[in-house]
Amino acid sequence: MRFKVPRWKAIAFRTTFRYAFCSALLFPGAFLHSQEVRQDTLEDARQDVKQLQEVVRELRQEVRKLQEEIRGLRQGYFPEYGEYQFDSVSAYTPHRFIHRLGIEARPQYVFPTNPFLRGENERWKPIQTSFAAHLKYSFKFRPNTCADRIYGGAYQGFGLAVTTFGDKKQLGDPFTFYLFQGARIARFNPRLSLNYEWNFGISAGWQPYDNDYNSYNGAVGSRMNAYLNAGIYLNWAFSRYFDLIIGGDFTHFSNGNTKFPNAGVNTTGAKIGLVYNFNREESDLTKSLVTPLIPRFPRHISYDLVMFGSWRRKGVYVESGKQIASPGSYPVAGFNFAPMYNLNYKFRFGVSLDGVYDGSANVYIEDVISDYGDTGSRRFCRPGIQHQLALGVSGRAEYVMPYFTIGVGIGSNVLGRGDLRGLYQVFALKMNITRSSFLHIGYNLQNFQTPNYLMLGLGFRFHNKYPKVRH
Repeated sequence: MRFKVPRWKAIAFRTTFRYAFCSALLFPGAFLHSQEVRQDTLEDARQDVKQLQEVVRELRQEVRKLQEEIRGLRQGYFPEYGEYQFDSVSAYTPHRFIHRLGIEARPQYVFPTNPFLRGENERWKPIQTSFAAHLKYSFKFRPNTCADRIYGGAYQGFGLAVTTFGDKKQLGDPFTFYLFQGARIARFNPRLSLNYEWNFGISAGWQPYDNDYNSYNGAVGSRMNAYLNAGIYLNWAFSRYFDLIIGGDFTHFSNGNTKFPNAGVNTTGAKIGLVYNFNREESDLTKSLVTPLIPRFPRHISYDLVMFGSWRRKGVYVESGKQIASPGSYPVAGFNFAPMYNLNYKFRFGVSLDGVYDGSANVYIEDVISDYGDTGSRRFCRPGIQHQLALGVSGRAEYVMPYFTIGVGIGSNVLGRGDLRGLYQVFALKMNITRSSFLHIGYNLQNFQTPNYLMLGLGFRFHNKYPKVRH
């Protein structure tokens, strides 16, 4: 077996040997003294070499530590601070969402918006209170991530609810399925924040108006109704797994003018609940020592094209001032084309060209009415199609969040006759399907008060440069 001698040692040995050999031949007496000096010099050199080796060893350890920190910077892990995921370039890691299960109780006050709720009903008692129990599943972005910073700790999911008004015979005890989303308004500390939340869904199990069996009910005209809810609340994370929520909200039930009557039911009240977080870590409840970098948003103009349709009922006023409901439904179809300026991650605004065909516009009742006032003898007449088409322009603003976009608009028809004149307002929810397509659920009001029609459709987004935000 051969041993490899370092080159510097071989050179030093040869030089020392040559010097010693020449000195011994020329100066035999001085050779012994120089040999002792050389021994001391070699010993000092060995000590210096050992010190250099220690320095090199320490440098190697520092380099290894720097390499680990660079690797942690790329993957989002720091041994000193625990696990930490961040920004749009971080690698995928498991459990990037926190999964949650919550229960809520919502005692509510019922607004007396129509005679039926004020007491003109079968029991001759006002309906003033309601109570709802909710079961909700949601997932949220893990704290201290890029998505968490951009969207304010956004969470989203679905829920089930049962509501009672204390009068099952006349109103029913409806059950509701809904989607919801919420986010942070303000954070007081890592464990306490003020949040908002909206719910949107469909409710069933109502007892609607019936001319023979439920003729007092002027509030609800269909067994299924839309459900809208919005509220704010305090969220206190009092342990690793549990959150306590306390707040208030507003709720609206109606059928979107698809059936008569459609006065609807409006409530407001308190909400109190408990949320269990399945995979939350203790580090998620502490203030992060490192702030994730948010990529700069590329401002740009995108183009939304929406095509929608629905159906609606129509009420027509007669000479006595009483409104008579049409016997059937009328079709509605239309489109919106909106160039939108994307200002940042959460806001976009623009203008929209809105076209609509409303089959109920400008319908009228024939002048000949039977002497007995039988509504069955009244004939609803539809004008020509030129009286049922409209084209308008509206200003739009949208609040952009993960998976959902909430939009509002106000505009006026520049082409339209009769019922189609005047201002209109639009409220819309867009649910992303792909990067360039979405479902559209909206509602159109006239002059801030008169219900018009639902807007159920499909939309497409062109020239979309919205960046992908990793979670």
